[in-house]
Amino acid sequence: MKDRIYGGIETGGTKFVCGVGTAPDNIVKTQFATTSPDESIGKAIDFFKNNSDQEQLIAIGIASFGPVDLDKNSPTYGYITTTPKDSWSNISIVEKIRSQLSVPVVIDTDVNGAALGEQVWGAARGLDTFIYLTVGTGIGGGGIVNGGLMHGLLHPEMGHIRVPHDWEKDPYRGCCPFHGDCLEGLASGKAMELRWGQSPENLPAEHPAWELEAGYLASAINNFIYTISPQRIIVGGGLIKNPDLMPAVRQKVLESLNGYLHSEAITRDIDHYIVAPELGDLAGVIGALELAKRIRQGI
Repeated sequence: MKDRIYGGIETGGTKFVCGVGTAPDNIVKTQFATTSPDESIGKAIDFFKNNSDQEQLIAIGIASFGPVDLDKNSPTYGYITTTPKDSWSNISIVEKIRSQLSVPVVIDTDVNGAALGEQVWGAARGLDTFIYLTVGTGIGGGGIVNGGLMHGLLHPEMGHIRVPHDWEKDPYRGCCPFHGDCLEGLASGKAMELRWGQSPENLPAEHPAWELEAGYLASAINNFIYTISPQRIIVGGGLIKNPDLMPAVRQKVLESLNGYLHSEAITRDIDHYIVAPELGDLAGVIGALELAKRIRQGI
């Protein structure tokens, strides 16, 4: 009998990542641009058909951009709902994949998936309360509280919190189609590109964009520290690849907390409190594999 394997899909605003395997060191993966739902989901289905057979593949996990309906009793469970991503609203991604591959399929948010991957294999091993933020084309947040993935009435939408907006310093109105100048509307990669007229990766280190970005992210992290009290904050996504951004964010977080919280994890060791994901760009798809394992294990 062939070894059993799991499937994972990370659906992002700019790319899909698909993988089959069991662990970070035992995975076959591919990635491609996120285009239309039919084309992107079709490519994912073809990948699983070409890299496994029905005897091997026993479940698929999806870590998806959102919002997504995670209520298993809802008639729209597994749908991407009111997303600002063009043409992706009200797409039944779970059913489209399940109907073609005839295996159990489970879905969670992309950031919850990445958090799960980091808890099992990466920067959150041994922790039961932490958050994972992704700062890229959009901004999202999720994580684990008291050992369980963050769910509630719906799921966390940390990218859409309000942060202080100094209109004189930053007259940009924000790019979120729902809220304008929420965190994502001000600090996402899309916001930076629209505000400054070029891709963030082309902005030099001394550009004022980065000081502004660090301030917005620090304000958000400050709020999450006070409300969730995470044991660690993991920050991933394309913008964090700028090597100067994370140190600036850490410094601004310390300044904004202003000595109020007396935890040495923050005051003396903030470099190990606000960290990059150990799994890097694999966090989402590895987390999706873990979601698939959990439904087979009844978790």
